[in-house]
Amino acid sequence: MKRGMLILVAIIVVIVIVIMWGVRIYNNLVSKEEAVNRQWANVENVYQRRADLIPNLVNTVKGVANFEQSTLTAVIEARAKATSVNINPQNLNAESLRQFQQAQDGLSSALSRLMVVVERYPELKATANFMELQAQLEGSENRITVERRKFNEEAQAYNTYLRRFPANIFAGMFGFDKKAYFEATEGAEKAPTVEF
Repeated sequence: MKRGMLILVAIIVVIVIVIMWGVRIYNNLVSKEEAVNRQWANVENVYQRRADLIPNLVNTVKGVANFEQSTLTAVIEARAKATSVNINPQNLNAESLRQFQQAQDGLSSALSRLMVVVERYPELKATANFMELQAQLEGSENRITVERRKFNEEAQAYNTYLRRFPANIFAGMFGFDKKAYFEATEGAEKAPTVEF
């Protein structure tokens, strides 16, 4: 009788330890996933800041007579497309992130074309409003780079923990999925050609 009771207590202790260990792993997974979600919100915030500056930039540029309307239209359309792509942080997979990045890259490209065209309009470049908006856009681009890097760091920490044993067992049981990373734009490894 005493030996049976001792075995029962030992089994209960082992079960409690396993449950506590599982709860700890689960809570770590939740904490790391929330860190990725928080950082994703920061990424969206800086992209939104850039998108919010664009209408002011377009209105400033419109004030210049004979400015190329097709360039402005391209910027407006790219902004609309970029702001229409939304991702649920719970579904940060490679495909959804690729679509988001593709839309944002389209906006970056349209803004770059706009800045090239602006070079032909010295009276526009001389306005204080345009210079301020251009500086704010540059600042936004820098913030985007920083927040994307931080997002990749959080996603890497989460993905590493997710793949380690025994967390990978609990991750599979509770539906935790790997998070995608921001990647360089195709062709970014080639330096731009500068001609004088």
